[in-house]
Amino acid sequence: TLIDCVADTLQCWRETLVAFGVPVPTAQLQRLSGMDGDEMLATLVPSLDKQARKRILTAQGEYYRTVYLPRVRAFPGVRAVFGAIKSQGGRIALATDCQSDELKRYRSVMNVDDLIDAIACGDEVSKGKPDPALVELALHHLGGTPAASATMIGDTPFDAQAARSAGATAWGTLRGGHARSSLIDAGCSVVVASIGDFARYFQREKPLVSTASRHR
Repeated sequence: TLIDCVADTLQCWRETLVAFGVPVPTAQLQRLSGMDGDEMLATLVPSLDKQARKRILTAQGEYYRTVYLPRVRAFPGVRAVFGAIKSQGGRIALATDCQSDELKRYRSVMNVDDLIDAIACGDEVSKGKPDPALVELALHHLGGTPAASATMIGDTPFDAQAARSAGATAWGTLRGGHARSSLIDAGCSVVVASIGDFARYFQREKPLVSTASRHR
């Protein structure tokens, strides 16, 4: 949602799966992009048992950190959007499936640490999106903010499903490579082209609490 890394992540997954002898077309990986990694593998390659999926997940994570993570960049407009949220009295939590070491890199390129009120990271939950645990944890870290007053911004249908399951509003961007119709079908009430397009929208809105998601 905030980091321009979807293409790199898909490429990393494709190359890792080829190395394990289970090639999967990029189009299929894209369709499930943003889903919990273990759940994604179970869906794509049902013949893999739990241990095999774990080995692949570990290899993919190591490969991504070594080759792709150092070159990621933030999307334009992230700070402007965060500033607009804060100007309306909103609070911001990052809700990300990624691990803490990856998040450290992402935070270094976004330049928004002074605007973040809380963080819920993949290290803290047993399952990623579409499971709502990460969204619920983000709300908890915000001091028990009611889900009904929160808006989750994501770029995949799985972000929206997690938000709706937690009781929050879901908004989406198209930068994750998912169709507008897929995001709307998953529960997004607002869909824009990219994160920067939300700045003006927040300036027109009433004060709110927002959680922003970044998927791997």
